Amino acid sequence: MVVNSIHQSRLVKQHTYQMSDIINILPDSVANQIAAGEVVDRPASAVKELLENALDAGATEIQLIVKDAGRTLIQVVDNGCGMSDVDARMCFERHATSKIHKADDLFALHTMGFRGEALASIAAVAQVELRSRQRDSQLGTLVLIEGSSVKEQSPCNCPQGTSISVKNLFFNIPARRNFLKRDSIEMSHIEEVFRRIALPNHDVAFSLHHNGRLLYDLRAGNFAQRIAAIFGKGCTERLYNINEKTEPVKIFGYVGKAEYARKARGEQYLFVCKRFIKHPMLSAAIERAYSELIPQNSYPSYFVLLDVDPARIDVNIHPTKTEVRFLDESIIFAILRAATKKALGQFSLATELEFDTPAEIDFSPAPKDHIPQQPTISYNPHYNPFASSGERKAANGERRTESGEQEAEYAAEFRHFFDNDIDKSDTSGQQLTVSTPCDDKQDTTVVATATPISYQNRYIVTTLKSGIVVIDQQYAHERILFERLMSSSEQHTTPQQLLFPVNIQLSPADADLLKELIPQLENLGFIISPLTQNTFVVTATPTHILDSQLQNTIQQTLSDYKNSMMQKFSNRDKNLCLSLARQMAVKAGTPLKPQEMQSIIAELFSCQAPHISPSGKRTMFILGEKELLAKFSE
Repeated sequence: MVVNSIHQSRLVKQHTYQMSDIINILPDSVANQIAAGEVVDRPASAVKELLENALDAGATEIQLIVKDAGRTLIQVVDNGCGMSDVDARMCFERHATSKIHKADDLFALHTMGFRGEALASIAAVAQVELRSRQRDSQLGTLVLIEGSSVKEQSPCNCPQGTSISVKNLFFNIPARRNFLKRDSIEMSHIEEVFRRIALPNHDVAFSLHHNGRLLYDLRAGNFAQRIAAIFGKGCTERLYNINEKTEPVKIFGYVGKAEYARKARGEQYLFVCKRFIKHPMLSAAIERAYSELIPQNSYPSYFVLLDVDPARIDVNIHPTKTEVRFLDESIIFAILRAATKKALGQFSLATELEFDTPAEIDFSPAPKDHIPQQPTISYNPHYNPFASSGERKAANGERRTESGEQEAEYAAEFRHFFDNDIDKSDTSGQQLTVSTPCDDKQDTTVVATATPISYQNRYIVTTLKSGIVVIDQQYAHERILFERLMSSSEQHTTPQQLLFPVNIQLSPADADLLKELIPQLENLGFIISPLTQNTFVVTATPTHILDSQLQNTIQQTLSDYKNSMMQKFSNRDKNLCLSLARQMAVKAGTPLKPQEMQSIIAELFSCQAPHISPSGKRTMFILGEKELLAKFSE
């Protein structure tokens, strides 16, 4: 009886639950906050939407003002067409847009935006102030909105165009605000969005201010001038022109020279109808044109504009509008790849681009009593170039320090290998004495019994008593340079003075980062001084850095440093040493002389952790007698 009563009560409750209405229409404020999760996930997303709206308004001058990396303020001021009183209020409603009127308009888009979600989503998670005036109106309109709630709408005095201020982003969503990264990371995302919009719209003037400081001041001009204004005039020496006109697509832009390929995907910008896109297939088309020109896992730079009939593309895939589908995808792939190959084989950017003419050099004769100033050259009188790395360290009183648990583990492994497996007695034939990472109390050496040979200009092969050693020349050299640079940073070694100072030009973002890193770079042997806002003069460098490669070395070091800061280490000195070691190391495919290979072997075995590169790659493996016998007995 008790069981039946319980079953009947459950049926009654289930019936009651099914009969009640449980589906509700969400309030606009809640729906806007949900939509904001897709459209506005960080300050850079709001910047993107506001800049695109300014472009769609026909602006020729756009200002972006940011405070605290967008947390406190994001303001976009344009001189576009402006809005009427009704439009100024309606633009904050969901799915309110002037870009399209029917579904067929999606396949004839000539504007950046069309979904009508951006302003409603931003107003749902921030305090927004809008001021707008049309050309023929005497007064403009002021609209204040906070969390989708309209606080005020009134007439105001303002210039033609629109000024929209987004204050205290995510003020009503503390969890989302707490998930924001530190200001330097958020600002880097904002600058990247700014570059993606400013690059293809080179006929529009842009400026970017952060915390009262001008970062970018871009004047209207051609595409090449816009690239130089953003990434520095030095980039013009690293690009080739690409220009191809066909029926399905028109291609215009610039691709990087093969020798300036980088290990990270940095300066890669692909635009369709002036819209930045991420398209793996088209990116692969450009990269495959470099397949026989650059090392594996290296990526070229490119700035490519594609002009395609809007009816043959679909941009309505994701709210960010960075994903695009093409009707003629395979055809465009083939054309883009062929055009890139043609540019790499025929064109030279240095003779095609027009930039500001540099000031002429003064060749007038000097006065008779003029005495030219002699450069000061510093040197170490105790330096012995023929001494081994271990001997030099002992002479300088250097002490090794542990640089991580993994490196210490490998160092211990090699101490065991050297102490137990290698015959330290003299052998006949050509010998190479190598210092090993043993305790200072022991006098242990490793004897290489043959001249090293190179395999495919990548691997160094030599023999020890117990077997064959195969060394990756690039990873080994990275380990050597990393420990050398780390030692220099700790002891502040004397830099190598340049006979002629070298000027380097950087983008505003890289210039700001370099200014922060100057003290650490000085510890590594650089002497760098700011010349202008984005130009620096280098008067001294560590050894083994060529003057002609200094610009590229600094740029790639900053790029690697930014990537490593976000992914691995938090130690600034380690990041800099790792980045420089990668740039300065001999690359795979570089032929080495026997003496150079011997030097790498000698210095590698004197490192603290010779078994592993600073980026975690294995530098060598040892094939012993047991392994060889096992191979031949299979």
